[in-house]
Amino acid sequence: MRKINFPKFWNKAPKSKSRITEGSNVTRPGATVILTQTRRFGIGLDDYMQGIRNAENVDFTQRVQLYDIFSESLMDPHLYSVVQKRKSGVLGRKIEFRRNGVADDKVNEQISSPWFLRFLSDALDAEYWGFTLVQFYINPKGWIDYYLVPRKHVDPVLDVIKTRQTDLTGEPFDEYTDLLMIRGKEPLGILARCAPYVIYKRGTIGDWAQLAEIFGRPIRKYTYDAADPEARKATLEAADSQGGASVFLCPDGTTLEFVEPGNLSGSSEMYSSLTDRYNAELSKAVLGNTLTTEASETGTQALGTVHNKVEQELVEQDALGILNLLNYDMTDQFAALGVNTQGGEFVYVEEADLEQVKVKAELLEKAVNVFNLPLDDDYLYEQLNIERPDNYEQLKAEMEEKKKADNPFAQMMQSSTGKDVPFDKGKDPQQPQNRANSFFADAPHNNGALDW
Repeated sequence: MRKINFPKFWNKAPKSKSRITEGSNVTRPGATVILTQTRRFGIGLDDYMQGIRNAENVDFTQRVQLYDIFSESLMDPHLYSVVQKRKSGVLGRKIEFRRNGVADDKVNEQISSPWFLRFLSDALDAEYWGFTLVQFYINPKGWIDYYLVPRKHVDPVLDVIKTRQTDLTGEPFDEYTDLLMIRGKEPLGILARCAPYVIYKRGTIGDWAQLAEIFGRPIRKYTYDAADPEARKATLEAADSQGGASVFLCPDGTTLEFVEPGNLSGSSEMYSSLTDRYNAELSKAVLGNTLTTEASETGTQALGTVHNKVEQELVEQDALGILNLLNYDMTDQFAALGVNTQGGEFVYVEEADLEQVKVKAELLEKAVNVFNLPLDDDYLYEQLNIERPDNYEQLKAEMEEKKKADNPFAQMMQSSTGKDVPFDKGKDPQQPQNRANSFFADAPHNNGALDW
């Protein structure tokens, strides 16, 4: 990949403040953002509710506690997978910049560099976290890059960047001209709806694991002679060496009774059903459906198609939001980065669906051969997604000649003057011809009587 040449004004010192830097109290005390370790584990519903209250504080919003819960929630495999599933519907599409309908190679070469895909992923995260704040710059190797400002250090209400995550004030956005604020449709993001189910699910799975640990393994019972201390010691050593399952040690002559809990299998089913329920709610919160991620005993193919359509509509909304971001919100940033996007637009490159092309080809074949509908060749090329050859006219003429040569009934006899005449030479070409007359002889004209 070639290196991008940027305008000379990038060598000049910017009028605003320099790049935002991050560090800790030890590694980089003078950094713009002093990082603090994320709080994980031991998070309950009380923490979640307090985090929501702090984030919705009108005067001094504090999202630190809530974003710690978001980070911990994304450790859940199901939530992480459904988020990535929805994002992949956009990240898997190829974006191209076109000017007057023609691809601009200079711009497309620049957006194909590694930063662009990472940027699209962080931009989509604005829907889940509430916002994304980035700062663009040129890295030492001369490529476009950006810095994702830690969300715990950003106040999206007052538009300030905090040095420490617990600060009430900070540096205004206006001091940095190369910032881009991407806001989601919901102020707190989709993860605010998902976090309670992750907390419930984690507690449910913990109780389920404890149930399996206590009642899921057999209990070993040992008896020993109460009058023989050595026998008791030997029995204990044997029990310790045979694993960590529950052990009961009883003197000989005593009685030990095990009381089984009622409906143990039903309790296990309850935990399993609750876990499935939480996963279903997470799927609906992110994808808008459940059948595209989990199998259902009552789900049908038609119902699955409806659910998939709902999911695709959400993906289309995300895809449209990315195009609006590139074509509108980032115009100033692209200009500052030396990327000329005036007079053009970013679009998705539509890739042909082979199954749809196959169905369309069968319909076009019926239209021509069964209904005898005249279709333009250019229309066929467009519908079948086939590139028209440069020597189209020559190939078309050769095909017509070959078609005539392969069909003897379409051949024309050449007259002595070099003109084409039909097979029934000498007859009026304007009168309808019966081709059967050339095969069957004329009937007799004597009323069918035999000439004896």
